[in-house]
Amino acid sequence: MTAAFMDLVDVTIVNVALPTIQHDEGATTGQIQWITAGYALAFAALLITGGRLGDIFGRKRLFLLGIAGFTVASALCGFAANPEMLVASRILQGGMAAMMVPQVLSIVHATFPAHERGKVFGLFGAIVGLGAVTGPLLGALLTEWNIAGLEWRPIFLINLPVGIAALILGARVISESKAPKALKLDLVGVVLVTLAMLALVYPLTQGRENGWPLWGFVMMASSVAIGVALIAYEKAKTRRDGSPLIELSLFKVKSFAAGIAVQTVFGLTMGIFFLTWTLYMQLGLGWSALKAGVTGVPFSIAVSVAAGISVQKLVPRFGRKVLQAGALTMAAGVLVYVYESGHYGLSIAAWQMALPLVVMGLGMGLIVAPLTDAILSEVPREHAGSASGLINTVMQMGNALGLSLVSVIFFNVVEDHMKQGAGNAAFIDGFHSSLLWAAGILVGIFLLMFALPRKAAGDTTEASAESAPDDERRPELVG
Repeated sequence: MTAAFMDLVDVTIVNVALPTIQHDEGATTGQIQWITAGYALAFAALLITGGRLGDIFGRKRLFLLGIAGFTVASALCGFAANPEMLVASRILQGGMAAMMVPQVLSIVHATFPAHERGKVFGLFGAIVGLGAVTGPLLGALLTEWNIAGLEWRPIFLINLPVGIAALILGARVISESKAPKALKLDLVGVVLVTLAMLALVYPLTQGRENGWPLWGFVMMASSVAIGVALIAYEKAKTRRDGSPLIELSLFKVKSFAAGIAVQTVFGLTMGIFFLTWTLYMQLGLGWSALKAGVTGVPFSIAVSVAAGISVQKLVPRFGRKVLQAGALTMAAGVLVYVYESGHYGLSIAAWQMALPLVVMGLGMGLIVAPLTDAILSEVPREHAGSASGLINTVMQMGNALGLSLVSVIFFNVVEDHMKQGAGNAAFIDGFHSSLLWAAGILVGIFLLMFALPRKAAGDTTEASAESAPDDERRPELVG
């Protein structure tokens, strides 16, 4: 849980400090996007690989390796001499997170019997909420305090004591576990997944600064071809030795395929909103990092409250309608934000943002907590590990894609309106563009959710777990 919290905080803590980093280091808008998108891209590209390595070599071993690497990468970020080093260190940090994070759910599966996992996932939900609250506020405070004249650097250096503590505790209290049957690492699959994502995200992120060259469109088109090649290879790998990187049979399960689509598109929405929201408040409205961070607290609290209620009270009674209500509620909050930001303009106050942020937070809480259970509800028990890895991966893929799209739907608008003499009001127009995209995507998510099961089939998965052979039900404990 400490490691999961560290990862969640690190994703959110950076956004609020981006304008300060841009000002202090003279970073370009492309580099600012890569500080966030580079982390998400490395995380997404290596997440399935990290989970598979844990199955093969031991989850505890990979978990501790991931924490150690994440801590070292955090130090490199904190002491980065220029924007290029910071981007490279963030990519390394994302890669190390991909070794660490998949082991969390795997270790929970290996350590706790089925009837106790609900409590653990409830705690995990609380950690997600706490990370959402803590990250932006902590980032704002550390940036504002300018500890020892280090400006934004403590947002990364704070990971050092936490990482060292997690490393010591993890070594002492976690039991080692591996997959019940020997698996092989699909290196070709790893390369193809990474190339497909890079070919899509890189030209979107860099295109605007380079005047949208032809090579960018060729790269994006090639990502589709690489994706087709990946699917063909994974099918052949399954037939050959049964150790593919991606378990394609999962996509025959309707609820899983639909849920993966929802998770991807939801990640895309989050990538667009959080980056543009931060830039709107600090560069457009001229707010300090602390004021921007405090403004986000009502949103984070609303997410935590709604997440707790949805899992414990609402979903068992109403099923997927809760998730659909969340998508529409979030879209309603986005549209209220569009109205308020336009109505009040550059004079908008932090308290006036509370209403749309609370509505959006409530909607998000109704989605994030129960979505994983809904996606996994009809997945065969023996493929639960692969399915969990894919869920995390597509969320990060969507996030990376959303961050790269910021060039098109935010910076393009801001730049065009700046040329027309709009001044800081151009950021309001860019933010409006981003919000309208987010609202449209959320309506699409609502429609996609009709393919999810009406209610999560918790009883049937439990039954299938009981009827499965012992070596499938319980991973081998070797420590």
